[in-house]
Amino acid sequence: MATTELSDLELIRKTVRELARKFDYGYWREKDKKGEYPWEFVKAFADGGWLGAMIPEEYGGLGLGLTESAVMMTEIAQSGAGMSGGSAIHFYVFPPAPILRYGSEAMKREYLPKLAKGELLMAFAITEPDAGVDTSRIRTRADKIEGGWRINGQKIFITNAQNAHKILIVARTSPRDENRPLDGMTLFFTDLDRSKITVREIEKLGRAAIDTNELFIDDLEVSDADVIGEVGQGFRYLIDGLNPERIVVGMEGVGIGRAALELASKYANERVVFDRLIGKNQAVAHPLADSWIRLEAAELVAMNAARLFDAEQNCGKEAAAAKFLGAESGFQACDRAMQTHGGYAYAKEYHVERLWREVRLLPNAPFSQEMVLNYISGKALGLPRSY
Repeated sequence: MATTELSDLELIRKTVRELARKFDYGYWREKDKKGEYPWEFVKAFADGGWLGAMIPEEYGGLGLGLTESAVMMTEIAQSGAGMSGGSAIHFYVFPPAPILRYGSEAMKREYLPKLAKGELLMAFAITEPDAGVDTSRIRTRADKIEGGWRINGQKIFITNAQNAHKILIVARTSPRDENRPLDGMTLFFTDLDRSKITVREIEKLGRAAIDTNELFIDDLEVSDADVIGEVGQGFRYLIDGLNPERIVVGMEGVGIGRAALELASKYANERVVFDRLIGKNQAVAHPLADSWIRLEAAELVAMNAARLFDAEQNCGKEAAAAKFLGAESGFQACDRAMQTHGGYAYAKEYHVERLWREVRLLPNAPFSQEMVLNYISGKALGLPRSY
């Protein structure tokens, strides 16, 4: 794919910004309060063709790369949508990556156009209660049967499962080998059959508009046609979904941080205490300025990682760094915006508390800051593993 010119990226940024900001802070406050999925927001992006950003044109998408999609997700988060809007859209961006690169032609032709149009919602089921980030220790298994597989197990922290039509599941198809622990896992893309999958929603701190769930899978039968790529090689294919996820999440952290800075700067330019605008006080101004600098730096790292991914180069370290910096700078900016607002920060009408609640997810997910540092210690510095 040819490199997108800066002017094209700026056009994407401008177009997405205008679309996203049609849904104001009041809209997101209501969705958060009622725990309602933002279908109107998703439809607006479907109508604009944005859900198929990374899906090739031959399958009904825009044929753009992760670079362009990262810009899109930043603008969505920065519009005030935060993770409620970000998660609603980014599930059309990175989860289909294994299907795009390793799925059968029949699978791609049947499902990618529907994803691009927003006619199909999918869930991404990797994490398990007893495995956490150690994916090699998942217990969900798929046993071979005639013409397909029978899946049993449990998944946790699964987004979209209340409404999803299809689900991408990773399961063990052979026992864990201590010498090759990441082998023996297989990816399946199949119907979310609610007669075989019990879905229980998890109440949580933020992002109330987007459901998070625990799944109990009991004798779910899938066909051989539902297998993505080769049996036993699923973890390798997952990387094509995980690296984009980390990059996109990093950019969403940047977007939420910038939204918080906008709110804080506006408040600091209006709030008068002791006969002076609080924005004149360096104790208020300097933390916000420092966050602006850190958000800019985080964006540069994430965009570099996105370009590497688009060029099909190894970007594991860069994607991890993008997630780390986006989460850190985004949360810090929101926390500083809370401090700028003083007591009003706790009032929902000022909206900053929702951004703070939503961005707090990012230092913990999709993998924690500590695990990022463990990964970088080994991969970038060659240090011995601590786990």
